[in-house]
Amino acid sequence: MGNSRSNPLGIPPAKGPNVVGCTDFMGDHTAQGSFIRLYYPCQQTDKARKPDWVPCREYFNGLADFMKINRTLSEKIFNYFFGSFKIPACLDAPFKPNGRCPVVIFSHGLGAFRTLYSTICTELASQGFIVASVEHRDESASATYYFCKKTENVPMPPDNLVKEWMYYRPLQQEDSEFTLRNRQVRSFSVVCLNCYTRLFVLWITPLNSMDLGRIAAMGHSFGGATVIEALSKEARFKCGIALDAWMFPLDDKIFPQVKQPVFFINSERFQWVANINQMGKLDSAVTQRKMITIRGTVHQSFTDFTFLTGKWFGKLMKLKGEIDPELAIDLSNKATLAFLQRHLGLEKKFNQWDPLIDGQDEDLIEGTNVTVLQSAI
Repeated sequence: MGNSRSNPLGIPPAKGPNVVGCTDFMGDHTAQGSFIRLYYPCQQTDKARKPDWVPCREYFNGLADFMKINRTLSEKIFNYFFGSFKIPACLDAPFKPNGRCPVVIFSHGLGAFRTLYSTICTELASQGFIVASVEHRDESASATYYFCKKTENVPMPPDNLVKEWMYYRPLQQEDSEFTLRNRQVRSFSVVCLNCYTRLFVLWITPLNSMDLGRIAAMGHSFGGATVIEALSKEARFKCGIALDAWMFPLDDKIFPQVKQPVFFINSERFQWVANINQMGKLDSAVTQRKMITIRGTVHQSFTDFTFLTGKWFGKLMKLKGEIDPELAIDLSNKATLAFLQRHLGLEKKFNQWDPLIDGQDEDLIEGTNVTVLQSAI
């Protein structure tokens, strides 16, 4: 296992050969429209500014609701600890024309939002991908917003629209958890599918640089379940990467419909027998299904939080594992890139990391650390 070391707090810069740009898009202004943070290879520029990691204070309020703590107090705490962090990308920088880029659609977990996985998204963009990080508008994100037409009591804005905030909806006493989460995961999937089609029309500049014949789905936790749901509905997704997927929301009937390769990358401290058994239902004799586990990791090791908290506080809040977070995310990213090259047919050098797909590293476990009946994955 890699030894922990004292790293300065902050989102680590991407390691690929491309400078990373980012920008936000809404497919339309309504709650049904897609809301995307797009990461992409950009032209070198000295003028572009780096965006705030948390876009505005309403997201702090949403995190407070998700964590069931007081908004007023938590806003001050969150702002103190996280308010100064920036994403290592150039906001609204011009796209870098450099051939056609494969596309990854990324789906966040429950209580998250579009910027909380910037470490992963910027790395993929630096390696030549266009990454669409979706912010879901079905009360599963901690906070998000859309626009609605003004009422008589609201001053007239220039476009006759006002911002409406939507916050995380916790499970209510009368709710069936499976019914609610299954509805949301299907909604997640629809949004990801809509995102696929929106990419044709959202951004004119890189339109000819998006290789929409090479597109993959990726997500964390609840977003990992979304990956499976989306693959079952859309064959144009060539493969899927599920990071520490929470499989509970999925209906068993969709598993036979998933024909594409799937890669499960798990943490050591989150998974349990029933969840791994659900993943095992995707076993296939004809399609590659892979699983690895990163030693010393926790569920939040895939999010930016793990880089923004000190060792003691991070472990107390289960935001850090025992492994150095940069080593853990580097293993995950390299294994992801190798898997994407293999199943998107890329002519890159990512295949140098093929052994990681099979867990061949001292910090990896092939398959799972959870004791289950033998599985082909």
